Amino acid sequence: MNSTVTLIGNLTRDPEVRVTNGNSLTRIGVAVDRRFAVNGGFETRVSYFSVVMWGTLAENVATSLHRGDRVIVNGRLEQSTWKADDQTRSAIEVVADEVGPSLRWATAESLSKSRPELVAA
Repeated sequence: MNSTVTLIGNLTRDPEVRVTNGNSLTRIGVAVDRRFAVNGGFETRVSYFSVVMWGTLAENVATSLHRGDRVIVNGRLEQSTWKADDQTRSAIEVVADEVGPSLRWATAESLSKSRPELVAA
């Protein structure tokens, strides 16, 4: 099953960064709005998505993006399940492979970082 997803929307909060077992983890919220015609007028509906990313991507997103920024996220859907209060709960989030600013109504400056050397095992 292919669960690839692309989101284009606005950050609902500043990126939240954590370090887990020496690996960076960043979480963002993305609001995606749809505007469509209804009875001669327009209606807008908003969907909210939780997005998580790891490693260098996580660090770069945390230092580059802020609440309100328009972003493009490409990744995969992942479902988590856990028990709380004797009930099974679940959530679906996007695990990002790529995140970048949308340049439709903004500009951005790209600063390349040097890529770490791979160490042979």
